[in-house]
Amino acid sequence: MTVTELAGYVDLIPWHTFGFCASNSAIFKAIRGCSKVHVLDFSVTHCVQWPTLIDALAKRPEGPPSLRITVPSVRPPVPPFLNVSCEEVGQRLSNFARFRDVEFEFNIIGGDNNNIALCRNSMYDTFHRYFESLLTSLVDPHQLSSLFRDDEVIVVNCQNWLRSMPDDDEEQSVGSSLRDDFLHTIMGLNPAIVVVVDEDADLNVSSLTTRITNCFNYLWIPFDALETFLPKDSAQRIEYESDVGHKIENVISHEGCQRMERLESGAKLCQRMKNVGFSGVMFCEETVKEVKSLLDEHASGWGMKRDEEMLVLTWKGHNSVFATAWVPGGLGEN
Repeated sequence: MTVTELAGYVDLIPWHTFGFCASNSAIFKAIRGCSKVHVLDFSVTHCVQWPTLIDALAKRPEGPPSLRITVPSVRPPVPPFLNVSCEEVGQRLSNFARFRDVEFEFNIIGGDNNNIALCRNSMYDTFHRYFESLLTSLVDPHQLSSLFRDDEVIVVNCQNWLRSMPDDDEEQSVGSSLRDDFLHTIMGLNPAIVVVVDEDADLNVSSLTTRITNCFNYLWIPFDALETFLPKDSAQRIEYESDVGHKIENVISHEGCQRMERLESGAKLCQRMKNVGFSGVMFCEETVKEVKSLLDEHASGWGMKRDEEMLVLTWKGHNSVFATAWVPGGLGEN
């Protein structure tokens, strides 16, 4: 996609923007009064989330903080795909931040993208090997000293990311998984807040029969939502439905490291975060109001509910996407 097409894609239904809105509001609250902020962004939507936060920071009564955003050089090989480089995305963000008078820096961490491009036939395995290497660097004192600065507050943003890390039933019986290793590593960075957003379905099981059933019981939602306002020959609808088809194919047809779509429900994610040692942060009423205002711009079938630590996007009463916020253990709010 072009950048313009990507913006239209994420605005089509609130599947992505719900998480952006809830996360940005929680981050904005967590960094109130901070003068230097560093966001580690683990997401699949090419930083389209951040102009809204930059704009909000520019309007802070006490003035905006300096903002650094760091992204991995490799993302999970899942839609949406963009036809510009990560470096160009960063330049566009820098230009927007300059326009809004926000001091800004964009960093890319990880391996050589050119080498990774040569590995397209094994891109799933490449992503996992890359990410294992990234986790190693995040616990290396020499790497940490070059990546982080003593006077900045760390924010970790995970949007549709954890699902791509191996964590099936067999792995959990053997030992810690890449997913748990990632969360323990993030905990060690002592972030001011960690936001985790993903689709509220349980596809992280070894049983093919169960995965097919859970796919059927969940992935009707985007098809039904698109049916309400777009004709069948709409290019946007065809693109979106094709990406859902990509997800279904991956869940049903692949195993091992090639099965990237390993969703776990919001309830299971919350338990995982607590097991690692995080405490949940309740979303404030201001965040709830902002999310409701966003949903008012879409079809009447969309709704929102609170479910313990989560805010949950619903379609006709069925859970679709969850948003959660976390801090290292003992610092959570009730």
